[in-house]
Amino acid sequence: MPVRLIRTLTLLARILSGIVGLSLFACAPAAAESAPWILNFGYQKSSTLSVILKTNGELEKALAPLGVEIKWHEFTSGLPLVEALNLGHLDFSADVADTVPIFAQAAGAKLVYVADEAASPGAEAILVPAASDIKTLGDLRGRKIAVTKAAGSHFLLLAALQKAGLTFRDISPAYLAPGDGRAAFIGGKVDAWVIWDPFLTSARLKEGSRVLADAAGLASYKRYYLASDGFVANHGDALKIVFAKLQETGLWVKSHPAEAAALLSGIWNIDAAAVEEANSHRSYAVGLVTREGLTEQQIIADAFTREGLIPAKLDASDVKIWRGEAK
Repeated sequence: MPVRLIRTLTLLARILSGIVGLSLFACAPAAAESAPWILNFGYQKSSTLSVILKTNGELEKALAPLGVEIKWHEFTSGLPLVEALNLGHLDFSADVADTVPIFAQAAGAKLVYVADEAASPGAEAILVPAASDIKTLGDLRGRKIAVTKAAGSHFLLLAALQKAGLTFRDISPAYLAPGDGRAAFIGGKVDAWVIWDPFLTSARLKEGSRVLADAAGLASYKRYYLASDGFVANHGDALKIVFAKLQETGLWVKSHPAEAAALLSGIWNIDAAAVEEANSHRSYAVGLVTREGLTEQQIIADAFTREGLIPAKLDASDVKIWRGEAK
């Protein structure tokens, strides 16, 4: 082959290689932009609306056009869930009881309140065995009581003790997650159990447990949805969809009680009738958080500070609130 032809072919090969390289380079950002963003979503078994969305796939469908995929992470209770959010392992936390963000804030967590569920004081209570000699709140003195640390039930117990003129020093608290608390309660290892629905109604109906006091007049029992700064700042469109789907699901549960109970019964392994009754105790009314709506958070914080259960006085209003805007 003539030397001139070889040189020409070599030059053409180099030019073509450069064009291909430039094309690949030009396509790289587009490929990166089209890669899905993973939304790490934390929830508890009692996070009713989130559990339904996880089961029916409606949230994934709604987020798909934005290139967002979901990874679901289940936690035994609210405090470890919110700790994972604070550590950056999660982007979004399904509903946790009002006490949980107070403990997280006291530990220095930087969280954003994005939604709440309206008060549901009938959805948590102090249970005692049917034959227990505990008849009044004052009878809790000296007793061993199962309660989940930093859960809404923790504040209910504190408020109930204060009403009876008692303090945490007058009882023996057993800090247990719901499953362990139930086992200890049924096994007679504790004298009382402070718990929320659906575990509350299931234990009352299945075990014949007696309600010593619910939260009415003691605590409002609101639940909050929280998010990381990064999720709020960078994925506002996705957050608006999550909020809308939670609202929509809350309305569906209240308007289709039997259908919702049938769906949740298999997931929770709880009789459908018990699930339907438990759901009747919850408002499931999802709305935006307001400064005024956080008023009781300061009451909760002050109560735990007085008992020495959080280290120092806390300004419960010193938190970020999502206003519902997409950024």
